[in-house]
Amino acid sequence: MCLFLKTFNSTVAVSDSLEYKTISVFLVLLVCCVGIVGNIMVVLVVFTTRHMRTPTNCYLVSLAIADLTVLVAAGLPNVSDSLTGTWIYGNAGCLGITYLQYLGINVSSCSITAFTVERYIAICHPIKAQTVCTVSRAKRIIAGVWIFTCIYCMLWFFLVGHDGHVQCGYRVKRELYLPIYLIDFTIFYVTPLLLAIVLYGLIARVFMSPAPSSDRKAQMHTGRFKLLRYRNYSAFLLLFTLQVTKMLAVVVILFALLWMPYRTLVLINSFVPTPYLDSWFLLFCRTCIYANSAINPVIYNAMSQKFRSAFRGLYSCQRLEGTHVSQQISGSVSSHIHVCISNNLQ
Repeated sequence: MCLFLKTFNSTVAVSDSLEYKTISVFLVLLVCCVGIVGNIMVVLVVFTTRHMRTPTNCYLVSLAIADLTVLVAAGLPNVSDSLTGTWIYGNAGCLGITYLQYLGINVSSCSITAFTVERYIAICHPIKAQTVCTVSRAKRIIAGVWIFTCIYCMLWFFLVGHDGHVQCGYRVKRELYLPIYLIDFTIFYVTPLLLAIVLYGLIARVFMSPAPSSDRKAQMHTGRFKLLRYRNYSAFLLLFTLQVTKMLAVVVILFALLWMPYRTLVLINSFVPTPYLDSWFLLFCRTCIYANSAINPVIYNAMSQKFRSAFRGLYSCQRLEGTHVSQQISGSVSSHIHVCISNNLQ
């Protein structure tokens, strides 16, 4: 059972038809297996490959761990619930699984917001990014996100419970938990998307703006970038920032689209006397949410040469050398220059 979709009526039972159970179990298991394997690979390649330890990738690790939490705490219990028709994890399982579901959901949203801000600073304020967009700062931000979200989600310990028979659901009146959903909708969905629209708009303006002035060029030569001539810098700036930014923009867009059915359902049902709780539509909403947690590693593999090479190296049980990755991406430019740029821009 996916607890966070059982929003308005804890007595609504999942369809007992064989057709529904078969489709539900197949879809959820397929998406969850792909997502669990993919997100574990993201965590492993960043931790085991030195050149992958960049500020942006730190946020992607946080996102991967949050997505793993959603898939394990929401997807897998949904399979057992579909097969047995009852809640088999008791009251402690009800509280713990619900808590982990919302923890994963909210950390995912915060991680997306964090790397969106990081991309904006890296592209629109490249000089400032050299001191602000660092791995150590990213780790501190991620720690703060997880601590805040862990505390915030403790509220769910007081809202749900096991009825002692077959269900894990809400034990408070609708008037009490509906405001919580609306607050979540605003903080963890609307706000990140509005911020992303504004910041990616500013990023797009930088890409479409004319070539930098001579003063701007001089600034770009300072610090670690003084190793490069401006022509080489411009080429690599375009290569790395376009690749990484487009990949992260796709992550944000899919987050918005795949969460929209569930968020819309909750919003509409908040204002109607009879909630819409069609089992097939709820299955569609659940599948979209699980797909959002499973699809990010696929995006990284499809849109990032560095992740694709790292995944390939992990699969073949080989550690990729920085010079190998550099040759694939930059061709004739030295690996020292490549590491210098990738550390600053990613």
